[in-house]
Amino acid sequence: MRIDSDLKLDFRDVLIRPKRSGLLSRSEVVLRRRFTFPHSGDAWEGVPLIASNMDTVGTLMMAEVLARHGMLTALHKFYSVEECRSFFGRDADSTDADGGKCQNPDIGIRDAVFFSFGITEVFMERLDAVMAMADARERRPKFVCLDVANGYSEQFITVVRAVREKYPEAVIMAGNVVTGEMTEELVIAGADIVKVGIGSGSVCTTREQTGVGFPQLSAVIECADAAHGLKGLVCSDGGCRVPGDVAKAFAAGADFVMLGGMLAGHDESGGEVSVRRYLTDELDDNGERIVDERRAVTFYGMSSDTAMQKYYGGVAEYRASEGVCVELPYRGAVEVTLQEILGGLRSTCTYVGAHRLKELSKRATFVIGRSAPD
Repeated sequence: MRIDSDLKLDFRDVLIRPKRSGLLSRSEVVLRRRFTFPHSGDAWEGVPLIASNMDTVGTLMMAEVLARHGMLTALHKFYSVEECRSFFGRDADSTDADGGKCQNPDIGIRDAVFFSFGITEVFMERLDAVMAMADARERRPKFVCLDVANGYSEQFITVVRAVREKYPEAVIMAGNVVTGEMTEELVIAGADIVKVGIGSGSVCTTREQTGVGFPQLSAVIECADAAHGLKGLVCSDGGCRVPGDVAKAFAAGADFVMLGGMLAGHDESGGEVSVRRYLTDELDDNGERIVDERRAVTFYGMSSDTAMQKYYGGVAEYRASEGVCVELPYRGAVEVTLQEILGGLRSTCTYVGAHRLKELSKRATFVIGRSAPD
């Protein structure tokens, strides 16, 4: 046993100090970034935000909307092979389900979506089935997300190596881990992007159930430093509750930021919608108290009782639930939330004089001071 006494911080433990800026307007800030992936050799350009591969976030509808803005979506693991084949097989310049055009018509849906899978035999068979498209390389997924709760198992590293060997052209995102040494091992094994975060999600109870975790801001800083030394990339996954947290993740060195709870509760998110009725203190013309109706949307962690009952028939006797199920206020179309997030990012950049999002980590200085109450 040992104790690491170095200070470790979460997003809410710090603020970003303002600096002299030559920017005249938020509209001058460029949020798009271009990356070349170290193993696949492929390149991608867009706004590096990713919808989480939770079944109440990473939906086909969410992917349609985010693709219009040059953003990415990690589809949840439970779409059928047929649904995935149909989705990835669409023409690059086709209109989406709402009749809208992607803002990147030269890229197409293959460049906006991660196909997510786990390390069990069933998930590996699904990956092979989806990758075995009739037109092969032109229609198969370009991005894949190898997703497990605990990225520290030897089996996980073995699977990353196997997928890299079998699909050398794929862009592989793998995780989750929170330390530099494991980040390096994943990049060496074949991951282009390492997903960082354990226990930081808003509906995750891993820290409470197991005592395991790592403050997210420090995890991103340490993992980004490790990955960038090998030309790899990192994705901060979890801990973002407000737009300022997204800015802090990028300022800490994250190349991509994955969002779950911030994108939940919308029309495009999935999740069961219910109506709650409340008696108010206001009276109608007949002197009766007025009933207020509010819509709510179910949101839960993928290791929760709810998710495991839905997809696996219940919680296995050898494990415990590590997530919760909550109800979020219905939030309408996700476009409004995206505008808030992007607007917040632009504003952060103007406060520190970063003309481009890629400059934010070089311009940012963190000061210790809680930005949210306990």
